Amino acid sequence: MKITDILDGLWASSGIAQFFADDQFAWKNLVMILLSFVLLYFAIFKKCEPLLLVPIAFGMLLANLPGTNLMADPAGLFSADAAQAGAHWYDTGLLRIFYMGVKSGLFPCLIFLGIGAMTDFGPLLANPSSLLLGAAAQLGISVAFVVAILLGFTPQQAASIGIIGGADGPTAIFITGRLAPELLSGITIAAYSYMALIPFIQPPLMKLLTTQKEREVKMTQRRKVSRLERILFPVIVLVLTVFILPDVAPLLGMLMFGNLLRECGVTERLSDTAQNNLMNIVTIMLGISVGATAEGKSFLAGSTLKIIVLGLMAFCFSTVGGLLFGKLMYVATKGRVNPLIGSAGVSAVPMAARVSQREGAKYLPGNYLLMHAMGPNVAGVIGSAVMAGFLLTVFGG
Repeated sequence: MKITDILDGLWASSGIAQFFADDQFAWKNLVMILLSFVLLYFAIFKKCEPLLLVPIAFGMLLANLPGTNLMADPAGLFSADAAQAGAHWYDTGLLRIFYMGVKSGLFPCLIFLGIGAMTDFGPLLANPSSLLLGAAAQLGISVAFVVAILLGFTPQQAASIGIIGGADGPTAIFITGRLAPELLSGITIAAYSYMALIPFIQPPLMKLLTTQKEREVKMTQRRKVSRLERILFPVIVLVLTVFILPDVAPLLGMLMFGNLLRECGVTERLSDTAQNNLMNIVTIMLGISVGATAEGKSFLAGSTLKIIVLGLMAFCFSTVGGLLFGKLMYVATKGRVNPLIGSAGVSAVPMAARVSQREGAKYLPGNYLLMHAMGPNVAGVIGSAVMAGFLLTVFGG
C-alpha cells in the first residue's frame, strides 16, 4: 500500500473532510458547536444551572462534531430510520443508547425520585392553601398551548411547548419524549435556560404586579407538621390523583416514593442514595443524551425560535398567575399573605422560593419568606406533574 493511499484514507475519514463534505448542514453544525461553547460559559462562569447545562452543552458539542456517529442507529433499533444491511445493535452510537432513557421516560422519572427524596413537603402541609398558588402558577401552560396551536403546531407539540411554563425540566422532557420527540432538544434547552434565568425574569414581574405595601407583608410562623402527616401525605396524594389521572403515575409516583423514603424514617440509606448517587448518575446521562439531540440540521429550524419565544411567554404567564392569586389571597386574608410567595408557584425548586425570599427582604429587611414560599414551590412540582398527566391523557392517543 502506498503512503499516498494511506494519507488519502486518513484525510477522507477525518472530521475536517466530513465536515466540509456536507455543504448543506456544515454551517448549522458550526453554529451549534459555538452555541455549546456559549452554554458552557454560562454554566461554568455564570453558574447558571451548571449541573444540567454542562452535560447538555457537552452532549451538544459531541453530537455536532463531524464523524462521531454518537447518535447513529444503523440497525434502526431505537429510531424510525430504516435499518442498514448488515448492521447490528452494537453498531448503535453510545449517546443513542443513553437517549433511550429519555425516550422511555426512565431518566425523568428517576430524577423525580431524587427530587422527592430531597423535598420537604412540610411547608405545604403547614399551609395547604399553598396548593392553590401552585395551581395558579400553571397558567402559562394553558396560555402557551393556545398560542402554539394558533401558530400552527399540532396539539401534541403545543402541549409539549406549554409545559415549559411549569418550569420543571424533567416534566418537560418526559411529556415531550412521549408526545413530540422531534422538539425535544429545543424544549429542553428552553426549559432549563429559563429555569436558570429565574433570578432575572421574575423580579421585574414581581415589582410590576405588587404594591409596596404588599411586598412588605411579614408572614407569621408556620405550624409544626407531625411525622404522621408527612408519612401519609405522599401516599394519599398519589392514590387520589392516580384514581383520576392514571397517566400521572410515572412522575408523581416516583416523586411521592422518593418523599416517602425521606419521611418514613426507616430507609435513610435508600433516601441518601436517591438524593445523591442515583441523582448524580441520572443527571449526567440525561443531560448529555438530551444535548446530543440538538444536531444542527434539526435544531436550527424555524420552529426552534418559536419554541424559545413561547417558552418565555409560558414562564412569564406562570409567574403572573402565581402573583395574581397571591394578591387575591392577600385580600382574602386581610393582608396576612405576602403575594411575592405566589411567584414561587412555578416548580423550580428551590430557586423560585429563594427569589421570593430575596425580593421580600429587599423591601423589608429581616422578612423571612423562604419557608412560606417553599409551600407553593413544592405545590408547583405536584401541579406540573398533574398537568403533564392531564395532557398525556388528552393528547397521548
